[in-house]
Amino acid sequence: MALVSKLPSSSSSSSSSSSLTHFRKPLFSTLRPASSVHFTKTSCSASPFTEKHSIERYQRDKWVFKNQLDQNPPENHPNFTTRDYEIALQLPELKNLLQVLREKREKGGDGESGKGRPGNVFLVGTGPGDPELLTLKALKVIQSADLLLYDRLVSNDVLEMVRPDARLLYVGKTAGYHSRTQEEIHELLLSFAEVGANVVRLKGGDPLVFGRGGEEMDFLQQQGIQVKVIPGITAASGIAAELGVPLTHRGVANSVRFLTGHSRKGGVDPLFVAENAADPDSTLVVYMGLATLPSLVQKLIHHGLPPDTPAAAVERGTTPQQRIVFAELKDLGEKIASEELLSPTLIFIGKVVALSPLWPQACCSKKDSHVMGHV
Repeated sequence: MALVSKLPSSSSSSSSSSSLTHFRKPLFSTLRPASSVHFTKTSCSASPFTEKHSIERYQRDKWVFKNQLDQNPPENHPNFTTRDYEIALQLPELKNLLQVLREKREKGGDGESGKGRPGNVFLVGTGPGDPELLTLKALKVIQSADLLLYDRLVSNDVLEMVRPDARLLYVGKTAGYHSRTQEEIHELLLSFAEVGANVVRLKGGDPLVFGRGGEEMDFLQQQGIQVKVIPGITAASGIAAELGVPLTHRGVANSVRFLTGHSRKGGVDPLFVAENAADPDSTLVVYMGLATLPSLVQKLIHHGLPPDTPAAAVERGTTPQQRIVFAELKDLGEKIASEELLSPTLIFIGKVVALSPLWPQACCSKKDSHVMGHV
C-alpha cells in the first residue's frame, strides 16, 4: 500500500514518521487544531487562478480541514511552518476518505471482499485559463472523479465544473511555497488509486508540457497503476491564438521551441540556452521565465538573435485579467519590470510576433510603456 494508507489511524497508539509529511515528533504533540494561515481576500476578478491562501481555495478544500480553519492560529511555535501545519490538519480527513473508498470497493465490484481492482489516475490538462478552452473529454473526466488534486494554474472557473460531492485538494506550487512536494503528490495519487478511486490530477495548460506529468505517469506505472492522459491546450497555443500570433508562418518562422525559464537552483540564469535557440527563423516560447529573462535575453543576443526581434509577454493569458506587453527583445525586460507583470506570464520571441494585429499599435506607443488588456 502507498504512504497515506500506511499512516496510523487516529485511534492507533503507535507513532510513525513518513516522508509524506516530514514532521518532527514535537509538531504533533504540541500543535492545536487551528488554522495556520492568513486568508488573502481574492476573487475571480482579482485572480483567475488559485492563490495559495485565498478564501476560494479554503472554501473548495474545507472538507479536508474539518472546520478547523475557524479557530485561532498557533503563534511562536518553534517547529511551526504553514506547509507542515496544513498537512497535519489534512491528514485525518485524508485517511478517513481513504478508508471510506476502501470499504466502498470491498463491498462492490465482483463481490469478493478486498479483491477490487486499483482505480485509474487521469492527468488532465485544463488549458491556459479560459474555461471555454477545456476539452469535452476533460470535462467528462473531471465530472466523474472521486478526488481531484489541482494545481495553482487551474482556473477558478474550471474548478466550478467539478461535481458537488467530489473532493478537491490543492497541491499547487509557487516560488518559495510548495503546498506539496512532487514526491508527496506521487504518494497521494498512488494511495487513492490503490483503493479503487478515480483520481484526477488537474494541471493548467497541457500536463505533458512543463507540467511534470511525465514524472507522475512514470512513477504510477511502475507501481502498476493505469494512467490516462487527457491533453489540454498548452499556454503557448492558447495565448498565441489570443494575440493573433502564428507560432509558425511560411517564410517567417519554420519552427517553434518551448523553453523553460526555470533555474533548477532558483538562480537568475535559465537552465540552458543552446546557441541554436537564437535562430531568427524560429519562434521561442518561454514558460516560467520572468525571473531569468534578463539573463536569457543577454544570451540570445550574444548568440546572434537581433536585439530588435519582436517580443511579447502575456500575464494571465486568455482570462479577463490578461495583460500584454509588446517590445523589441532588448527592451522587453525593462517593460515587463515597469509594468510589474506577475506570474503566470508567458513570453514570445520571434518575427511572428510582429504579425499580431496588436503589434502596430504597440510600435506606435514606443515612447510609453504600453500595456494591453484582454482582447
